[in-house]
Amino acid sequence: MSANALLKTQPVVALTGAAQFDSPRLAKLSGQFGADIAWRAACFEQGIAAAAAGTSGAFSVGLNDGLGRTSLAVDRFAIHSLCYRVDQGELRFAPRADMLTDTHTEIDPQAIFDYLFFHTIPSPGTIYKGIYRLPPAHCAEYENGALSVRPYWEPRFAEPRKARFAELREEFLQLLRGAVAAQLDGSKPACFLSGGTDSSTVAGLIGAVSGQRAATYSIGFDASGYDEMEYARLAAKHFGTTHQVHYLTPDDLLRSIRRVATHYDQPFGNSSALPAYWCASMARADGVSQLLAGDGGDELFGGNTRYARQRVLGWYGALPGMMRTHLMEPALDNATARRLPLVRKAASYVDQARVALPERLNLYNLLNRLGMERVFAPDFLQRVDPMAAPAQQWQIWQNACTDSPLQRNLAFDWRYTLAENDLPKVCGTAALAGVGVGFPLLDQRLLDFSLRLPAAYKLKGLKLRWFFKEALRGFLPEPILRKKKHGFGLPFGIWACQHAGLHRMASDSLRALGERGIVRRDFIHTLLDVHLQQHPGYYGEMVWLLMVLEQWLQAHAPHYRAH
Repeated sequence: MSANALLKTQPVVALTGAAQFDSPRLAKLSGQFGADIAWRAACFEQGIAAAAAGTSGAFSVGLNDGLGRTSLAVDRFAIHSLCYRVDQGELRFAPRADMLTDTHTEIDPQAIFDYLFFHTIPSPGTIYKGIYRLPPAHCAEYENGALSVRPYWEPRFAEPRKARFAELREEFLQLLRGAVAAQLDGSKPACFLSGGTDSSTVAGLIGAVSGQRAATYSIGFDASGYDEMEYARLAAKHFGTTHQVHYLTPDDLLRSIRRVATHYDQPFGNSSALPAYWCASMARADGVSQLLAGDGGDELFGGNTRYARQRVLGWYGALPGMMRTHLMEPALDNATARRLPLVRKAASYVDQARVALPERLNLYNLLNRLGMERVFAPDFLQRVDPMAAPAQQWQIWQNACTDSPLQRNLAFDWRYTLAENDLPKVCGTAALAGVGVGFPLLDQRLLDFSLRLPAAYKLKGLKLRWFFKEALRGFLPEPILRKKKHGFGLPFGIWACQHAGLHRMASDSLRALGERGIVRRDFIHTLLDVHLQQHPGYYGEMVWLLMVLEQWLQAHAPHYRAH
């Protein structure tokens, strides 16, 4: 079909983001007539799967071609989300799940369980029965009453036979510069700055590629162990950015919890959404329209501490089987011996190492640690499948095309850490604050580069993201290269014990949730009055999850009862 013919048809096209077409012809068509015409041509000629696979960038697309076929696709990390439902023989779609509801739409109990397990509701599910979210790197087609949802791309790791550091470093630095430059839209150049490796890299490269001083924004906490403004200020001084810091207070938190919690189209439990929102709001007040974020560096290049931990646990499986089963395990499976600190530590190591991945990643899951029968009301627990979440994880784990445990772990995190958690956090809170957001470290060319980077360059021994740091040595300040992984956490549990307003909000929310038949009332009482007081840093996370769930339900489904 020619461009002129496409212009004369009247299909429905919904686009978000800025996709780049690999095909020179489609790129030219997009430039001349617009991205919607290029998408229509690509889908007509190739089908949605091939069209999406030949496209890079952050995007979502929904196309009703006027011939009875509806096609959907989202980018490889679902930076731009797309939800859908089949309604009266048609496939309806929208960027938010709550835009597809009607008076008959029900809350899905399984989704509530998944929220408390994952701290988010992973795709393809949503909080609503019959409404689904397209998973990252997936497309969908609906024609003649039949719906097909499938991946158009899956990670395939291909390590080179020989790796030359100098050549890879030069290519990597050029890709980094190009990725940051591609995200700058001509407005005031700005980024989040936590003081970590990724955000510091983005801050420095903004100045290097734009010739302007980057505006950087940070959130601090007046709580021991939660603040890393020392490193953010170091990066800002090193790169000469115009830097602003806001120290978040319990009163700030109290004023914004409900607004952030109810902004999402379903319950979302990542507590660092609050500091992200305040950071984006500070930038917006400073005249920023587009913020760059450093998300993705850890997951593409091996920076999370759990990667080193899983490698250590993996060493146990390399020991001779006879040594493990006839010597070590019997010796450590002794209650009396386990009273000794060193024996107890060794036994804990063996207990964890004997659990296969990815199940091992759930050993410290809050629901597993607390006990599901202690947390959930019996009637609610009978209505859900506790094994559905681990089953989905197993499938994602198996989908990565690699023999390397590390590379498989990275691909797993691309789905659960990035696409289902960190990216919705940043995108959602930035949108609430009124600013756009870009992720240069998730540039398609950097993603492709990471797929062919040797696993040994990502985790060298137990050195996290070795290649990334070595490639940027001399560019980033040495203290930032040496610092331990910190994160963008929130001292909610501590503050909930100290601040009367936060404690009241948490208590009122949890007790109201107890009336809905989801969580046991006696568990809520013990959680608030015993566990939170004794270990606020640990149990504060469960209090936060339950409080956010109740706040969301009050706004979106106030009459919901699980019984």
